[in-house]
Amino acid sequence: MEKSYQTRSAQALFEPACAGALALANRIVMAPLTRNRAGPGLVPGTLALEYYVQRASAGLIVAEATQISAQAQGYARTPGCFTDDQVRGWRKITDAVHAAGGVMVVQLWHTGRVSHTSFQKDGQAPVAPSAIRASTNTFLAGQGFVDVSMPRALRVDEIPGIIEDFRYASTRAIEAGFDGVELHGAHGYLLDAFLRDGTNHRTDVYGGSIENRSRLLVEVTKACAEAIGADRLGVRLSPVSTAGDSRDSQPQALFNFVVGALNHFGLAYMHIVEGETGGARDSIAFDYAALRDRFDGVWMVNNGYDRKMAMEAVASGRVDLVSFGRLFMANPDLVERLKLNAPLNRLMSQGTFYGGGAHGYIDYPILEQSRSATALP
Repeated sequence: MEKSYQTRSAQALFEPACAGALALANRIVMAPLTRNRAGPGLVPGTLALEYYVQRASAGLIVAEATQISAQAQGYARTPGCFTDDQVRGWRKITDAVHAAGGVMVVQLWHTGRVSHTSFQKDGQAPVAPSAIRASTNTFLAGQGFVDVSMPRALRVDEIPGIIEDFRYASTRAIEAGFDGVELHGAHGYLLDAFLRDGTNHRTDVYGGSIENRSRLLVEVTKACAEAIGADRLGVRLSPVSTAGDSRDSQPQALFNFVVGALNHFGLAYMHIVEGETGGARDSIAFDYAALRDRFDGVWMVNNGYDRKMAMEAVASGRVDLVSFGRLFMANPDLVERLKLNAPLNRLMSQGTFYGGGAHGYIDYPILEQSRSATALP
């Protein structure tokens, strides 16, 4: 039976909300964005501090995808959250974001087969549910984008270690001052790859049926919920996105089951990428309303939302939060711009997205600066 949802005011996007234990100033979320600017030891630095503080007016910041272990790395200069130095680096950032009035969680990931031997100990193969090479690429320092390496299938006796890495990193995230954690269960990375029959050809308890393929995500969620509290934990899913060479023969049945299974934990929120990541929202027919009806908590949506779409979605009551990626890259003060229906900055060249320094990272103008520049003779 379809659920009914209570409608809200037309301005609800800009009004306070709660997501589990998180008290948010508005319903506008900064989506996790990989920017490849971590320093030695995969420690986030002073540029990242300024970048996130600039965007602290978001109701919630979901910090960029962050490794749970050395094995989990798949791209150059992406930060971790498992060493003391990394935790100290993040603590400086979270303290500054909190001082600016912001709320911040970190997205924890294991890239799985979307990795390269150069990131792995002794040049070993990346790990995956099955030994199937992904038709995608990764980012290497000094080389740019290259094909990912052939992975090996994880042994069953290795899986408890993966779960423990997620649990441990979630506790380190809280120690680092984050208000919570988002598990990256999307875009072809390890948890998503286990979910899908295109990437999971296992015949043990982690393969075959939808329930078995969902087992790792459910077990990781359980471990992290027990470690930090389910009300500080969110999960991100991308039901039909092909990012990371992700594919499944029955995505509706799969994700109906996954969302229903995760609903039992009392999570802070569910974060759903609608359509093709960074692309068409209707790339594959999918009933997102049916998915929504299986979750009793806070529902966050992402992908291609503009001001009008976001306001209408939140006002409908079906959607509680809307996350924005590239709009937040280009507009540190996106919340104010959306409130005022003010013009938005354009993105700088794609060469500034991944790697580099301050340019294209912390030098986008705020509205006041844009107006001043326009007013110059």
